[in-house]
Amino acid sequence: MALPSDQTAKIIDGKAVAHTIRLEIAEEVRHLSEKHGKVPGLAVVIVGAGLDSETYVNMKRKACDEVGIKLFDVDLPEDVSEADLISKIHELNSDPEVHGILIQLPLPKHINEENVLGVISIDKDVDGFHPLNFGKLAMKGREPLFLPCTPKGCLELLVRSGIKIKGQRAVVIGRSNIVGLPVSLLLLKADATVTTVHSHTKDPEAIIRDADIVIAAAGQACMIKGDWIKPGAAVMDVGWLEMSISSPVAASELSRTSSGYWLAGDVDFTEASKVAGFITPVPGGVGPMTVAMLLRNTLDAAKRAIGP
Repeated sequence: MALPSDQTAKIIDGKAVAHTIRLEIAEEVRHLSEKHGKVPGLAVVIVGAGLDSETYVNMKRKACDEVGIKLFDVDLPEDVSEADLISKIHELNSDPEVHGILIQLPLPKHINEENVLGVISIDKDVDGFHPLNFGKLAMKGREPLFLPCTPKGCLELLVRSGIKIKGQRAVVIGRSNIVGLPVSLLLLKADATVTTVHSHTKDPEAIIRDADIVIAAAGQACMIKGDWIKPGAAVMDVGWLEMSISSPVAASELSRTSSGYWLAGDVDFTEASKVAGFITPVPGGVGPMTVAMLLRNTLDAAKRAIGP
């Protein structure tokens, strides 16, 4: 993405940070293999075929190959019953070579997502969505075995970029179970003062303008404008939206994909980068960290099962 000439924010290069983390993981995987003769195993369960699913698995396969983690592909038909899916998860729970289980969401409408996620062994819940892991995240003085990957990646980027969290005012835009809610809880555990902005929040601009840290996870392209940002704030854009070329958002503000669509985040990057102190781009910001944290969670699960 071309940066504006008057850009002042420091760009947080999530791709570079994720690469460093992958090198660290690869070294630990080599240590496990040499000491115990075993490597971490990750099972990725996808219900229903499709180009998106194939792309997703290929991306995970490449990442796992890079660090030495064994990937188990579990492809199930779109019309698989909930009972059969749960039976497959029980098999994976019992497989000693599988240390992490990831269920690609969303699931088809005939399958109850809560029932499925609750069946995954808490020791293999590398997505961090098991009710016990999520519940511990919400409790003071309790630590879950795993943190959800995208929120964990956001905090890791802040820490590795030297951005202070303790005592800072943080605003999270969005309250989804996947990003908004868990990242709010993580910031709270890191001693930030946290406000959540959502669709029913009054005067969101004024609230966001008061934040030292902004985590944008609303799913609305270029919603957050430059004049919503406090000068010097750290801005983490979790948004990832594909838009047609006919979109009202100026194409010059976005990145072009190979399929001819434009990629946009929740933050108007051109405007915000003139005001913020730190900012993540889309793509190349939070996205690569999500995969890196999945690999890290899988490694941690293996170390608990195999040994340090």
